[in-house]
Amino acid sequence: MTPFFILFQYLVPQHLLSRLVGKLAECRTSWLKNALIKRFIDHYQVNMAEAADPDHENYEHFNAFFTRPLQAGARDICKEGVASPADGAVSQLGDIVDGRVFQAKGQSYSAQELLGGDSELAELFSGGKFATIYLSPKDYHRVHMPVAGTLRHGIYVPGDLFSVNNATADNVPRLFSRNERYVAVFDTEYGPMAMVLVGAMIVAGIETVWAGQVAPIKRTIQRTDYPCQIDTQQLGKGDEMGRFKLGSTVVLLFGKDALEWVDHLQHASPLRMGERIA
Repeated sequence: MTPFFILFQYLVPQHLLSRLVGKLAECRTSWLKNALIKRFIDHYQVNMAEAADPDHENYEHFNAFFTRPLQAGARDICKEGVASPADGAVSQLGDIVDGRVFQAKGQSYSAQELLGGDSELAELFSGGKFATIYLSPKDYHRVHMPVAGTLRHGIYVPGDLFSVNNATADNVPRLFSRNERYVAVFDTEYGPMAMVLVGAMIVAGIETVWAGQVAPIKRTIQRTDYPCQIDTQQLGKGDEMGRFKLGSTVVLLFGKDALEWVDHLQHASPLRMGERIA
């Protein structure tokens, strides 16, 4: 099944399919959106008991359900160290070696390419650490700050929209550096930190709390720099920084000697937003 799934992704018009799914996910017709949401909950065994509103019929459309907030206190933010930015599972984590980030099965991609081709920015993370966190369909899909930080750069990078599940990561070279993505770079107590929100097939959008939905008119790299003299883009540890409309992946980058990942984390380790990861 996997070879056919990979071939399908190369052949299908990825962006057109994602736009069509996005239209369906914004549908407000009650019977249709309720049926879609109920089917999704049943199929993926979504835990609605922890949602701020557990009644699936109260959501105006599928995207509102998918990006639903949690009840107050549903997640504890670790007091020490670095917190997981999302619910999900570890895809990979480790060292950035010779400027490259490990993907799967001997495959890797360059940090420079991941960050939109900026060599100076990539140098900040040379010899540092990375963690790739996969959000499955059943997970909570808001992304939060692992540590407190001040936003310095926001970069939209156009690209493909391959699926980001394990099968695709094993078989599509440079997956995370070729998919559409949004790069947010922060100053933190651990030095520079990059949070890369990676789009995927049928992901209807990526949003940040400071810029709204990332939906460029032209499919070119678009960068916004936030001057060091202006600290208005400050976010606290555990604050929401963005969200996915349908599931995807977050890649975290830290600089050399900034931290160590906790010992028990490995490929496929489950994560809950706020738990200590470093």
